[in-house]
Amino acid sequence: MPIQFMNQVHGDAFVVVESLSDVDPTCDALITTTPGLSLAVLVADCIPLLLSSSTVVAAVHVGRRGLTNLIALKVIDEMRRLGAGQIHAQLGASICGECYEVPEAMSGDVLRTHPLAAAQTKKSTPALNLPRALIGDLVSQGVTFEASVECTFENELFFSYRRQKITGRNAGVIWL
Repeated sequence: MPIQFMNQVHGDAFVVVESLSDVDPTCDALITTTPGLSLAVLVADCIPLLLSSSTVVAAVHVGRRGLTNLIALKVIDEMRRLGAGQIHAQLGASICGECYEVPEAMSGDVLRTHPLAAAQTKKSTPALNLPRALIGDLVSQGVTFEASVECTFENELFFSYRRQKITGRNAGVIWL
């Protein structure tokens, strides 16, 4: 089965893919209505978001910037424009709120648009809970979901850039 990857840039662009391309598009989400064409998202601590309906699927890279740029909501809108009815989301393993420590200013920037991201580390320093904030966005759009509770930083079965400081990746793959 052919798999389309993307050159992810922590932005808000998506590409609708009709057939496998020799060049990975530069974007943070792939969408397709083509049966048998797999879409892949690669992550190390960000959220691999897989969206599915009976006629449209998407693979979305959701990190801090993607959350605040509303990449998931933009993809859901496009899926609906392409004819998707009920959409179901699967959130793969990502860094949890207790492990995603950020500077206070960065936390404030995210919380202005996504207050559900508010978190603290075990040492009571500012942190972000991206999965909880993303779930809030999904629910606001009537999207059903299931979410992994695995933290990439805590679970050594997953790559974590924050833990390992290397560029390993976990993959999420979806197809019609």
